[in-house]
Amino acid sequence: MNMAIDDYDPEPLRRRAIQFHELLCAKGTAKSYIFGRNLYANAVLKRFSIDGIIDDYTQETSYHGIPVVRSDSLEAGDIVLVASGGKPFTARAIVEKSGAIQLDYFAFQKHAAPDLPELVFNEGYEKELYTNRKRFEAIYEKLEDEESKDLFERLVNFRLTQDLQFLEGLRDKQDQQYFEDFLALKQAGETFLDVGSFDGFTSLEFARRCPQYAGILAFEPEPENYAVCRQAFSGLRQAEVFPFGLSDTAETLSMDVAGSGSAISNTGSTSIRVERLDDMLPAHIHPTLIKIDTEGAELQALNGARKTIRTHAPRLAVSVYHRAGDFWKIPEEILSISSSYKVYLRHYTESIYETVMFFIPTHEPVR
Repeated sequence: MNMAIDDYDPEPLRRRAIQFHELLCAKGTAKSYIFGRNLYANAVLKRFSIDGIIDDYTQETSYHGIPVVRSDSLEAGDIVLVASGGKPFTARAIVEKSGAIQLDYFAFQKHAAPDLPELVFNEGYEKELYTNRKRFEAIYEKLEDEESKDLFERLVNFRLTQDLQFLEGLRDKQDQQYFEDFLALKQAGETFLDVGSFDGFTSLEFARRCPQYAGILAFEPEPENYAVCRQAFSGLRQAEVFPFGLSDTAETLSMDVAGSGSAISNTGSTSIRVERLDDMLPAHIHPTLIKIDTEGAELQALNGARKTIRTHAPRLAVSVYHRAGDFWKIPEEILSISSSYKVYLRHYTESIYETVMFFIPTHEPVR
């Protein structure tokens, strides 16, 4: 495995980030902008004098008292910090057309303004990698194909360096997420468990691809999302959505509600219920595909499903991007339940979001 720990030179990017920081502080007659509106932009606004926010997809005219303008108002020589967390290459390409001076937030934060917020889902990554390098490498060696290994390397190296060169060529393909050819899904007889259903889209896509499915069970603990799922499921047969999440214990937890990024938190304002899959799965249900995206609580969901996984050997599609150690902790957990899995990695955005590890059984279980 080729890790940036070994041979990466951060100096060129560091110098560029520092020069950009100096321009942003000095500014002179040039106008300064942030591309995007999010927690990164909010933090930058508190520290730097900014003339405008670039957002082509809103009718709002101001953001925290700063004018909101369209990208076509940019001019050569303007200074633009690209704070797009999910589509940095798309944003960069838009800015480059204007001739403005630009830098991405990732490089800026790492090399010029480390007191700004770390990348969401990347907190503590460097320490995690240095501490558990051998475990990262062990999982890399288990990956089934070259695409998986290439993605693993690139994502690890970007998370370590925050240098976008490692993600060059990636594109947003969330419309294809979870449904890879190596799953070999059949049109008939499949049973899908959608753990962390959000808006029900993945279940609907499963139903479209496997029209004679045997059943769909979805789990969505956030009340508003649950209501959306209920509506989405209204046209499906043999499909049920449950108003709780899955974990390793049955209990009531607090959740911070933030759309697709809602997560378990001690300071959350919404109470949710979680159950163990092994305790609540009906005996007549034989899952063949389980998707788990529980915003950082994937390990707990897996721990509560050990018997189900061991008994039914379902295909698994598990998010591995919410925590610094997910790349090794989640596959270690699954392979400790059953070693009879092939492991694949796929990625569905331009940034570090939506990385999924797949586990394909090497043999069909006896039904």
